[in-house]
Amino acid sequence: MAPIAHVSIHSLAAGKKVIIIGVPGAFTPTCSLKHVPGFIDLASEFRSKGIDQIICITVNDPFVVKAWGKTYPNNDSVLLLADGSAEYTHALGLELDLSEKGLGIRSRRFSLLVDDLVVKVAHIEQGGEFSVSSAEDMLKAL
Repeated sequence: MAPIAHVSIHSLAAGKKVIIIGVPGAFTPTCSLKHVPGFIDLASEFRSKGIDQIICITVNDPFVVKAWGKTYPNNDSVLLLADGSAEYTHALGLELDLSEKGLGIRSRRFSLLVDDLVVKVAHIEQGGEFSVSSAEDMLKAL
């Protein structure tokens, strides 16, 4: 597991075709059991369609994200990144206020196809739904 470091999505995505997924939180049931595993399981299919990197962003601190990453011991395909203060999520306009559930500001669940920093496909969920942003949905859009 890599040490905690600051990274720039811009530098990770410039000149590349990437998928960026956003999840409301590490260790949450849908994120942990369905959304992220789907992208891990289909990573080779994404690579065969020209995807250079799959990046998952969650509004959690980096220590939580590092611990969450350990729950996917065979993951060598999805880069898990912390957006601890939701700055990147807010810049995208994809924040979700879950304060009434005691979770504060989180990210909407989404998947984006980004080609050299230009969003080509955006699958953005409403509320806490999981109906349009799965790995299968993104694979169909490629």
